[in-house]
Amino acid sequence: MILKALYNYYERKLSIEQIDPIGFITKEIDFVIVIDSDGNFIDLENHQIPKGKKLRGTPFRVPAIGKQAQKHDNSGNDANLLWDKAEFVLGVGKSGKNKIDSFKRVINEYYPNPPEDIKAILKFYENELKKEYPFKAVLENREIGELTKKGTPIFTFRINGKINLVVNETHVVEAIKNKKNNDKKLGVCLITGETNVQIENTHNVIKGISGSQTSGANLVSFNKPSFLSYYKKQSENAPVSKMAAEAYTKGLQSLVDSDYNKIRVADSTIVFWSEKKSEEIDPEEIFPWVIAMQKTDGDNPDRGIEKIEKLFESIFTGKYSQAKTNHFYVLGLSPNAARISVRFWKAPSVEDFGLNIKKHFDDFDIVHGPKEPKYLSLYQILSATALQYKMENVPPNLAGAVIESIIDGTPYPTSLLQQCIIRIRAEQKVNHTRAAILKAYLNRFNKIHKQNEKEITMSLDPNNTNVAYRIGRLFAILEIIQEKSALPQKINTTIRDRFYGAASSSPITVFPRLLSLKNSHIKKLKEGEKIYFEKLIGEILSEVKSFPTNLSLNEQANFAIGYYHQRQDFFTKKSDKEETELINN
Repeated sequence: MILKALYNYYERKLSIEQIDPIGFITKEIDFVIVIDSDGNFIDLENHQIPKGKKLRGTPFRVPAIGKQAQKHDNSGNDANLLWDKAEFVLGVGKSGKNKIDSFKRVINEYYPNPPEDIKAILKFYENELKKEYPFKAVLENREIGELTKKGTPIFTFRINGKINLVVNETHVVEAIKNKKNNDKKLGVCLITGETNVQIENTHNVIKGISGSQTSGANLVSFNKPSFLSYYKKQSENAPVSKMAAEAYTKGLQSLVDSDYNKIRVADSTIVFWSEKKSEEIDPEEIFPWVIAMQKTDGDNPDRGIEKIEKLFESIFTGKYSQAKTNHFYVLGLSPNAARISVRFWKAPSVEDFGLNIKKHFDDFDIVHGPKEPKYLSLYQILSATALQYKMENVPPNLAGAVIESIIDGTPYPTSLLQQCIIRIRAEQKVNHTRAAILKAYLNRFNKIHKQNEKEITMSLDPNNTNVAYRIGRLFAILEIIQEKSALPQKINTTIRDRFYGAASSSPITVFPRLLSLKNSHIKKLKEGEKIYFEKLIGEILSEVKSFPTNLSLNEQANFAIGYYHQRQDFFTKKSDKEETELINN
């Protein structure tokens, strides 16, 4: 399913010429060796251009005859066709002769009957290798000689008097096609279903996966006997045609290289794409906002919010005609030595995706301050559970598990609740994001496991009789009384700083003492305020027969939400009538 979806994505991009065709790859060429038809050296063209503070080669479409287009092995026998690093083209460095032989051998394999320009390249090597100092004109070049001797610049050829590089001539396409047709390893392709097609032995590597080898890693790989079966070798265990293997790897590489279809969250690289391009609402534009609230429009910082709300509207009004038939793919990848591990794979319809995104934002909707965001991104959610709010401190697998819950509309992972409670107790702070996490977790958990449990509302719910929620409210009221009793001065340490951990886990151990302290604090308030707070405390405790000995994690979450709701309600701007009642009742 994954490979098929990537293959289809490649086909879609190819149809609009946004990706290289089979057998080719875009590569940065640093220098071009210009020769005449007899193979004599004419000139050396420098194609490096400034990019930031560095010089980079000019992108050209070049043949990709195997995974060496992305990564060479250590044999020195895997040269590319008509282009490569200086160590293969000019024999620079260790095993130089062997690498030049490999470069020439590849040309001969693909061109048993070479055209004139290929003959000129072969003649160039014949001429140079007869000399006492081969390739001297290039290696001793004043401008690039020292750089070339490092072996890393990429070279190719052009025939003097012609505009195109040799690698861009039409005969190169035919040579690659003819060589693939001569491959005798035939089978059934698991992606396309075609029979009697050439089976790829080793698939191309993918570069750019966060944490993987810089030289690239494989999504599909069989390199040990324990992975093999029925005496089949390497990728014959999961046969994919050469064409399909190159297509799906090109599709995946283009997603990994993209600035728009890739997001990194913690240790995962996440790529996403639509089955069909939509002209109405594009989930490819919406998903980055769900994860990171990325701002791509400097003139309109609310653009992402508008896109999300437009998606909701279009699905519910039936304007989005492709919502049921179009699919949205999300692939989470993580490094595993020389391989790429699939962390998660989701393929919902766009309609289900939209509905579950709305459900996610509804679950996280909770009362908050006027300057706080309307929608919380995944980055904000995860960082709120991490030490110092740093994404690198997010536990492994948590990001992937939360994304799966968002896309599937399933309960959030218990680890999200645990991490949130840990940070609240460590910092004695229940902020907007953490309260939203707890509300979302409990409501989804209760819908499955405790269907008779009252749903937690967005704001303060005076009718919620949950004991943990009630004593969380009580703790907030006791803290507010302490704060108001100290006015006009500001106290440095409140009961939250000293007692939150114990109050939220073992209420019986601290609340009798806190209620006693309340009596000394409330004496300092105005008469109307005394009556108001005593009445409010009485209403809260009316449903609390006794303080619990201890609270479970879910009960601690209810405690935190009750605390947050009560404080938000108290400090929310009231109408003039409500303010009068607050003081005079």
